[in-house]
Amino acid sequence: MSFQEGFISELVGRKATIDDLPIGRVADFLVSQPDAVFPHIDGLVIKTSQGLRYAPMESVIDVDAGGCVALRLAPKEPAPPDIDSLYLIADLLDKQIVDVDGRKVVRINDIEVANAGGALRVVAADVGVAGLLRRLGLKAFGKRFTPGIYRSVPRSMIAWDSVAPIRDANPSQVNLSVKESKLARLHPSELAEIISDLSKREAAAVVSQLDDETAADAFEHLDAETQRSLIEDIGTERAADIIEEMDSDDAADLLAELPQEQQSLLLAEMSDYTADELRELVKYAEDSAGGLMTTDYVWIYPHRTTEATIRKIREIAPKSEFIYYLYVVDKDDTLLGVLSLRALLLALPTAFIERIMNTDLISVHPNMHADDVAATIAKYDLLAVPVTDPNGKMLGIVTVDDAIDQLMPDDAVKRLPRITRHRAPRDHERNGQQR
Repeated sequence: MSFQEGFISELVGRKATIDDLPIGRVADFLVSQPDAVFPHIDGLVIKTSQGLRYAPMESVIDVDAGGCVALRLAPKEPAPPDIDSLYLIADLLDKQIVDVDGRKVVRINDIEVANAGGALRVVAADVGVAGLLRRLGLKAFGKRFTPGIYRSVPRSMIAWDSVAPIRDANPSQVNLSVKESKLARLHPSELAEIISDLSKREAAAVVSQLDDETAADAFEHLDAETQRSLIEDIGTERAADIIEEMDSDDAADLLAELPQEQQSLLLAEMSDYTADELRELVKYAEDSAGGLMTTDYVWIYPHRTTEATIRKIREIAPKSEFIYYLYVVDKDDTLLGVLSLRALLLALPTAFIERIMNTDLISVHPNMHADDVAATIAKYDLLAVPVTDPNGKMLGIVTVDDAIDQLMPDDAVKRLPRITRHRAPRDHERNGQQR
């Protein structure tokens, strides 16, 4: 292949020939695996007298230095649907993308491609003025008449590995793993800021490219209006999947902002256990301990040894991020004591939990005002405080970050680090289980 490197704006519109006879012109470039580091171009779309036709790269003999394409045979198949592949011109040029390393939304003016071992690969996106001048055909003019000015125009290139296109994802590929989504490299607060800056359609397209867990992280940093808008756009089933992954107090806050009918539809799509849990949380006022609390905490029974408890923690550690305190309960969920992780690690392996737990309990009732909850946490220097009913039954915990939220302006709250993240899987059949 004579062509070495350049931009697609310099290739589009070039002649496509068979045996040196023109049959059409290059109209677009198809990439079937855009998430690759430097994806190869799988084929060309040729504009012929019969319409747009697809020419796979296997049928390409050469792309000369000027961008003209020599084919072995005339393309006959129509171009594949854009839902299955990425079209560099139709899907990207003049479209917004997320620069995941620059943590911002930018607009693509051109795309750099290069010959790597005989295959054309996408290298970078040009988001600067130079790309726009090139697209407008002013590159040659600038070099000839204002060479000093043209040389001073900065090149603003983003390596393709940092480009996350904003487009409607294939529905069959919605549940991407975290490793498969470049957007997952962003901090949830950064991702939320980007989503907030996009149009409704573009925001929904970004969420459609995230796995449920990453989307849940971002949702927790969005304002209520944006959350409501996204739920309408992504549909009830997907929204329910995302809400189930949210920390329970954040999920309850979101549901509380929705009309009763919409709440019911979302809860109907969730597991019975999660739905029942969230229905209980939604009942509490937003500025109360019940409205702040999460049901994601680690509980243990008093008759276990420290060795057995540590083994259990190792099992659940990847699923639960808040394990600074262990709450000791009986089979009726009555709070008996609390144990710090430090105390557990310093105890003898054969010691029983009931012998080393702290029974001098500090707890709050679910209707206590949020300001008083924050004051309690501050007074006793706690990372979390348990919420109990009048009979001492454990209902949940309020973490220090959620308590601080009540004392901070809304715009600052979204930027604060969070102690808890995803909903820890809870045991649906607790009776008889030993922890």
